[in-house]
Amino acid sequence: MKVLTFNPELCTGARDCEATCAQTWFKVTDVAKSSIRITPTDQGFNAEFCIQCGKCLDVCPVDALYQDKKGIVRVKKNLCVGCMSCVGFCPYGVMHFDTEEVVPFKCIACGQCVETCPNGALKIIETEEASTDLWNGLVGW
Repeated sequence: MKVLTFNPELCTGARDCEATCAQTWFKVTDVAKSSIRITPTDQGFNAEFCIQCGKCLDVCPVDALYQDKKGIVRVKKNLCVGCMSCVGFCPYGVMHFDTEEVVPFKCIACGQCVETCPNGALKIIETEEASTDLWNGLVGW
């Protein structure tokens, strides 16, 4: 499966990735509509995004969540009833919602943020399965 990874040593907090994500999917630069969130830490910056773990799949009461053949967790917008159970359930807090939207949203590892990161702190990699090591950015690059 392809997943987004993050190298905190390269991140300067420019947040271009957030604006690009929001622009790509919602046609706005409002970072509240970004599926990737950059947050400051004592050591620099952290990135929060979906690692495609699939833990949210079983919580959806209408089966609107599924993993595609590439392992990406997706939302079937035509089935979603907007209950936001997946938002509350996500163990990493990376399933998002916006009050203007009925359907939750999340990272699908499209790679648009990778293209605009000025320092190369983001990368798309192929992996067998999602892991908490990916969440922590510990991918050895």
